[in-house]
Amino acid sequence: MNKEILYVVDAVSNEKNVSKELIFQAVETALAMATRKRYGMGIDARVSVNRQTGDYETYRRWKVVDDEDPDFESPERQILESYAKDRGFSIAIGDYLEEAIPSVEFGRIAAQTAKQVIVAKVREAEREKVVSAYRDKVGHLVMGVVKRADRKGIVLDMGENAEAFIPREETIPGEMLHVGARVRGYLKEIHQDMRGPQIIVSRSDVNFLIELMKLEVPEVSQEMIDIMGAARDAGSRAKVAVRANLPNIDPIGACVGMRGSRIQTVTNELGGKERVDIVLWNEDIATYVMNAMAPAEVLSIVVDEESKSMDIGVDGEKLSQAIGRGGQNVRLASELTGWTLNVMSVEEAEAKTQAEQQSIINLFMEKLDVDEEVAVILVEEGFSTLEEVAYVPLEEFLAIESFDETIVNELRDRAQTALLSQAISQDSHLPAADLLHMEGMDDTLAFKLATQGICTMEDLAEQSVDELTELAGIDEARAASLIMKAREPWFADDKAEA
Repeated sequence: MNKEILYVVDAVSNEKNVSKELIFQAVETALAMATRKRYGMGIDARVSVNRQTGDYETYRRWKVVDDEDPDFESPERQILESYAKDRGFSIAIGDYLEEAIPSVEFGRIAAQTAKQVIVAKVREAEREKVVSAYRDKVGHLVMGVVKRADRKGIVLDMGENAEAFIPREETIPGEMLHVGARVRGYLKEIHQDMRGPQIIVSRSDVNFLIELMKLEVPEVSQEMIDIMGAARDAGSRAKVAVRANLPNIDPIGACVGMRGSRIQTVTNELGGKERVDIVLWNEDIATYVMNAMAPAEVLSIVVDEESKSMDIGVDGEKLSQAIGRGGQNVRLASELTGWTLNVMSVEEAEAKTQAEQQSIINLFMEKLDVDEEVAVILVEEGFSTLEEVAYVPLEEFLAIESFDETIVNELRDRAQTALLSQAISQDSHLPAADLLHMEGMDDTLAFKLATQGICTMEDLAEQSVDELTELAGIDEARAASLIMKAREPWFADDKAEA
């Protein structure tokens, strides 16, 4: 029967192309399971097979645990350290105490158990072997043959006993893939589940489109053209932004190809129905957005950098084209550029801009106590908040031809007073008494610091000169002086302790 073990190991190893060591381990596991069935499933058994002769020995074993270990569960599998020492064994906690017991024969039951274990081990080894071969291909295109399709997704035969899975949500909507069809996909991930590692492929991921572009446009793979971004509604429409790294290359023409041959090949691979727009990337975000909105013609743009949004004005008759079916065009352009885009007719855009400007004009007239003419000049020069009027650098303010230094200083003082009153009325982020009365501090600066979370001398002492200069809009000399004044209590405490 010992030679039978060697025969089984040789046969399975050759048939399944896996190492003999893996099969020996499976046989040992099977014999250990047969041993537990004979002596009681509660025991722990280990079997050691001689790799040359096929002879094997069986041991019952106990794990040595600390006497105070709360995880001590079963005397059939564990033994206390003190008890092991009393029996004359010198063994450390965590090691195993073993005792030889009669071995079971490698008979029908053991062979059947061994077969089950071997099959499981071989499947696991084959799956790991396949996955290892594809681990470096994550993020790249792969090709396979449709093996079967159901409501859960599509199984691809990748060759050499490898299979991949396209989940239903990763397929192109409306696309019918028949058994036997050869298809490409984007290897998205190798997912680990209860059944082992699984190769997940996608045809709807935006990276599938990008990888196809790299495949069909040699200038992209040669880094003569860069793909700067892409947005996609799988099966319907997509936008790809490109730029040229060489001055004599037309990036859009290179991607489209002669008579549209290159982009048509990409479209065919995407199921034949998906329209792909090639967009010229530009570092100027307004120009980039105008390009991304194609085929709609943008007539006006109002940029709000703080909220990273834009109001886009188009011809009223072309409004539906600019928005796209179900908002698709503007949504893809927004995903491509990373900005929130609000599309409206030119008339609506102008009305909204005028309303916002009038609101700011009214704010300045009320809070700064100025007439409409002065408020309009401020708005036309780009001022939109009281904070900007109060703390914009003096030299920038003086660059306005309509204002002299006297008017500028008066406007700054009024804006700072308005902000101070606003902070007091809101009763939030008020400066503490020690900060208000600190030498070198004034009320306006104290309230401004409080809005930044610096409400006490202790808060001010923890700031650096660079931080305070940026937060308060003061020069480095004054910032350093204020910080040192705020830190004086620290030095006094150190002296007291000394």
